[in-house]
Amino acid sequence: MEFEAVIGLEIHVELNCVTKMFCDCPNHPGDQPNANTCPTCLWLPGALPRLSQEALEKASLLSLGLGAELQPRSAFDQKIYYYPDLPKGFQLSQIHLPLSRGGGIDILDEDGVTRKLRIHHIHMEEDVAKLVHEMEGRLPVGLVDFNRAGAPLVEIVTEPDFRTPYQAMEFLKTLRTRVRYVGSSDCNMDDGTMRADANISIRPRGTDQMNTKVEVKNMNSVRHVGDAISYEIARQTAAVQADEAVILHTRLWDPDKKATLPMRAKFEGPCVPDPCVPAIELSPAWIEQMRTRLPEMPTERGERLTAQHGLTREEALSLSADPEVAAYFDALVARGIAPRTAMHWLTTQLIPAVRERRQDLNTSPVAPERLAALLDLLAKDEINANAAREVLVEMFGCDEAPEAIVARRGFKQISDADALDPLIDKVLTEQARAVADFQSGQVKALGFLVGRVMQASGGKADPKVIRELLDEKLGAG
Repeated sequence: MEFEAVIGLEIHVELNCVTKMFCDCPNHPGDQPNANTCPTCLWLPGALPRLSQEALEKASLLSLGLGAELQPRSAFDQKIYYYPDLPKGFQLSQIHLPLSRGGGIDILDEDGVTRKLRIHHIHMEEDVAKLVHEMEGRLPVGLVDFNRAGAPLVEIVTEPDFRTPYQAMEFLKTLRTRVRYVGSSDCNMDDGTMRADANISIRPRGTDQMNTKVEVKNMNSVRHVGDAISYEIARQTAAVQADEAVILHTRLWDPDKKATLPMRAKFEGPCVPDPCVPAIELSPAWIEQMRTRLPEMPTERGERLTAQHGLTREEALSLSADPEVAAYFDALVARGIAPRTAMHWLTTQLIPAVRERRQDLNTSPVAPERLAALLDLLAKDEINANAAREVLVEMFGCDEAPEAIVARRGFKQISDADALDPLIDKVLTEQARAVADFQSGQVKALGFLVGRVMQASGGKADPKVIRELLDEKLGAG
């Protein structure tokens, strides 16, 4: 019997708000343990939560960016369970009345077909504290860091539309791009600002039945999500074929063992409406105001880049995948740089140099106006490509204008035919064999001669002028 997987995702995204969700403590989970706490996020008796307006706005923008419909009324519930990271005994979450419903993401499947993967709902919730386990002498000790307690989260719950690990991975990558575009989170799985759980079951292919699912947690990279789903599909298939029951429970992904491991039985505690946080009422005017704040999204941006600048679909999608890269490209083109030149230098020279230095593109010393000035010199044939690459390296270590670096390093290109004539005549005399090869029909010899003239000029000669002069002298024109 052939089986297929039925997969749904639950993605937690930490909002990049200045403060926590229900208090004014800084939203910096990585600070010194327990530095950012107050009676509210410590859950002391009598402290009342107060919903952050910024968290509501960022969660709303995220929802709209994923095509979801903001609900006119949403509310918080007490999700009750008992664990050391939750000493008040419940987590504030939107179980019954979520912030938004619907939405989805289009992906290109393995077979090249566009497939829509639906979102069921998106809700807001607070994060819990962080448990830190250490050894005190020979005894294990569990410590609680409340810096993360109350951090603003949204949870994106999908429909069980996924059938393959590839679909889940593509969904996460596209979702991450869209959320970064609206500016609600950096969605960095390495830092924990995006975390994914997967609910996985299998069924005979061609049927509509829903079988017992297993939840897999602790996946902190897109690759781990794909690997964990692949493993779990194989594990459940082997169990069913051996007439073993698939039991509802939670598992962890162990990236070292490349396996999912049992964690605990699946526990669903009661959820009751919270009496302290007022219900959220969103007017149509407020929702429309949020909609107007949405930026140009990646799909629309890719279509624009293709239409305006003649880029291929693949080139446009590549540029649009990162909002910082797309904005940098737009800034270069707005300063008069040819689109293909801008794309080439941005993707093959600047971005690798930025990554090598562990910098961010938007805070790099090489701002768009500086790179545009350098590329303008190249377009005007005042420097050649080799010199431009050397100038770019220097621009990371100083604030000089590209023109000043060119002057200081003596990189200005020689384009004057009168200045190049003696160099060319000297090379033609010294390289008589290459001249003979070219005149006998070996066209590659011309490239060799151009290289020799470039070498004789110390790399300053204009290759186009050299080629024109050589063509003239060798009678190749």
